[in-house]
Amino acid sequence: MTDLEYLDQAEALLLAVEAACDRINELSNVDIDNQRTGGMVTLTFANRSQIIINLQKPLHEVWMAARAGGFHYKFSADRWLDTKDGSEFFSILSRCASEQAAHTLQFAP
Repeated sequence: MTDLEYLDQAEALLLAVEAACDRINELSNVDIDNQRTGGMVTLTFANRSQIIINLQKPLHEVWMAARAGGFHYKFSADRWLDTKDGSEFFSILSRCASEQAAHTLQFAP
């Protein structure tokens, strides 16, 4: 993967996260404050817990930090997959966000 391909895919991922937060805020009583600073998106929940998603450009990875732990993702076969167990980014984000918001939340690409 070239640097440009990585940046295109990583930007699409961050935009999808932001759009999902906007959708969740519009369609439910869950309030997720999403703030973007360059290559990092911070999701802050009503209980003040956070999930931080940031780009690791030199490694061509996306990292996510949540209460459940830290996760590293690489783009493979049109999906962002965890470098340890192969789990898909949006399914883990959905699980972590649901736990932190105390509501079932669904994030998707």
